[in-house]
Amino acid sequence: MRQTELSLSKRDRRMVDKFRSKGLHMAREFNRAHILAALDRRVPEPRIREVLKVGRTAIWRTRAAYLKRGLDFALHDEARSGKPKRYEADVEAQVTALACSAPPPGAQRWSVVLLTEAARRHPKMKTISRETIRRILKKTSSNRGAN
Repeated sequence: MRQTELSLSKRDRRMVDKFRSKGLHMAREFNRAHILAALDRRVPEPRIREVLKVGRTAIWRTRAAYLKRGLDFALHDEARSGKPKRYEADVEAQVTALACSAPPPGAQRWSVVLLTEAARRHPKMKTISRETIRRILKKTSSNRGAN
């Protein structure tokens, strides 16, 4: 099988070598840098697959990404949108404010269960879960009513 030629520019070659010499990147990014360097040195694809333990498509995609959009695009993953947040910042602020307020009568401090019950009384948070409350509070340095 004949592989498509790939020649890095001098600048890109220096960038790839610099990239490969630092341990501050994800393994996939390192593999992509190694793939580009090997392709630039005309190492056959079967040898690249054997040494780097990557699939044929990883080599193809890395080569295509470099040829299409350049070095940065070939080395790094594109940002992914991820799942949208279910509760916006105003809801998080309300939960945090509630946690910092005085605890309900009969309790010395807020528990996550008590906060969940109180938050569910609010129209925007009818279905908020205990785990969501816990995650919101974990992001803050609230003291849940402790004096």
